[in-house]
Amino acid sequence: MNAQPKPAEHADFAAVLLLWYDQHARALPWREDRDPYRVWLSEIMLQQTRVAAAVEHYRKFLKKFPEVRKLARAREASVLAAWSGLGYYRRARMLHSAANVVVKEYGGEFPRTAEGLRALPGIGRYTAAAIASIAFDEPMAVVDGNVERVLARLNGRRIDGEELWEAAQRLLESAAVSRARPGDFNQAMMELGATVCVPGPPKCLLCPVAHRCATRGELAASSTKAKQKKRSVVYGLARRERQVWLVQRGNHESLMAGMWELPQMESPNGDHFTLYELRHSITVTDYTVRVVACQGADAERVGATAGKWFPQSRLPALALTGLARKILRRAGLI
Repeated sequence: MNAQPKPAEHADFAAVLLLWYDQHARALPWREDRDPYRVWLSEIMLQQTRVAAAVEHYRKFLKKFPEVRKLARAREASVLAAWSGLGYYRRARMLHSAANVVVKEYGGEFPRTAEGLRALPGIGRYTAAAIASIAFDEPMAVVDGNVERVLARLNGRRIDGEELWEAAQRLLESAAVSRARPGDFNQAMMELGATVCVPGPPKCLLCPVAHRCATRGELAASSTKAKQKKRSVVYGLARRERQVWLVQRGNHESLMAGMWELPQMESPNGDHFTLYELRHSITVTDYTVRVVACQGADAERVGATAGKWFPQSRLPALALTGLARKILRRAGLI
């Protein structure tokens, strides 16, 4: 067991880390101000989405829904359409639900504490702490994968569960400088993990707090990454008079409920001409997707009860699955 760092060491760690963050933090659009709506939106988007992929979606979503009242007034279908391409559409539905609660029950103002924020739909412990610390300066630590990795290497051992949250909170509260800037301290910890204390070999020579690190390198691997499954699927692209046939996923589907997609062809015969193939990944499955040209009658049989012809001009605004959007974009239809 490592000896507990002295208070002076904590203060030094916090001061050095915040100085590094002030000088080296990436310029990300959600860091331009501390508006709780924007902080919340970015945190929900960044769940299961890489920063690089989230940036452009964040800008587009914010342009369409610049504040919480406008989001609350929107139809769910419009929110899902704006979310298209980010995946995990339950996040968008919960975002919409939470916006309604904020407007109807809180007069459009977000709760100012992590405890209050956790009462909103779709906001868990991490997201509540992130919003409360960044937007409202509540001294609440956050723990994500980046922070977990930093703390494990600092302490020279893996930490999990409640002990991990307690270690993060102790570190935040141990110095006056981090207590005064809890949001920046939390972001600095995450930034360190995302850009320096990275998975695999860390960039220790660039680390501002390497002097406080017990590991100075990788910890021994404790588990094997889940192996990706492979699957082949075929979708039919039917067109007529500048319209495309799409089918709607059931409202009770576990993934992408209510979203629009192309009809899946279970066993297309040899008469179907292959237009192109592409790759698509969802969680732990890698798909090889073959897109075939099919007649309207064939497509209508596949989605007879949940299908509809849409004008090409309406496609960009539809709540499409990420794969459907990718297929239609490849076809030059959006």
